[in-house]
Amino acid sequence: MDTRYLGIAELTEVPSVAVVVDVMRAFTVAAWAFARGAERIVLAESLDDARALKDRHPDWVAIKDGPPAPGFDTVNSPGMLRSMDLSGRTVVQKTTAGTVGALAVKDASLVLCASFVVAEATARLLRARAAHDTVTFVVTGEDGKAEEDLACAQYIALRATEDTSAGAAEQAVPYLRRAAESRAAEELATGVRAGVHPDDVPLCLELDRFPFAMIASWDGDADAGRMTLRPYEVPVQVTTTDL
Repeated sequence: MDTRYLGIAELTEVPSVAVVVDVMRAFTVAAWAFARGAERIVLAESLDDARALKDRHPDWVAIKDGPPAPGFDTVNSPGMLRSMDLSGRTVVQKTTAGTVGALAVKDASLVLCASFVVAEATARLLRARAAHDTVTFVVTGEDGKAEEDLACAQYIALRATEDTSAGAAEQAVPYLRRAAESRAAEELATGVRAGVHPDDVPLCLELDRFPFAMIASWDGDADAGRMTLRPYEVPVQVTTTDL
């Protein structure tokens, strides 16, 4: 498996396989939404698009970055989302970087959305599905320079391509440290960013909390065609016959 790491603006061609990484916080939040029972996450193209979807589907749960706003049920915070019951619900998510990155590679043959909380499941799926492909890791934050996203991407690539006999927790230490010392972690911890729970950074740094990967694909049933994220339970010994 060949790997490359690009920011959103550097995506000049459609990748074969794309892993879109947003650690703080879009795809940590998405994982928590599935853990709290959400059926699917519709990725909105803009705030107005998200509001329009919510207006048409009042039972859907709309999430955005930043402070609370009319038309949205909650904000892009894992600490806030973890107490919500989303059983069977559809979530609409619009964020500054993560959802933008996923929509930018919507034509790829396989699109995974990832963060540390689903790292191992994502790596297992890549080993089974993309062992002979070029995998493009989309580093969504800070124009492709977000240290927490790059660290997570490199860690997933390591787990997907190297001997994994070493324990994940041991291998992850330097990558989690980089994420913990990132600009995004500092801004969340110090209140520079709005719509933050005190537990957001620790929750974003939890390794392999959830056993599923997250696959984004075009969904013709989600309001006349939408890029939609769903969880995919990855067996520990996944093979191509499982897919």
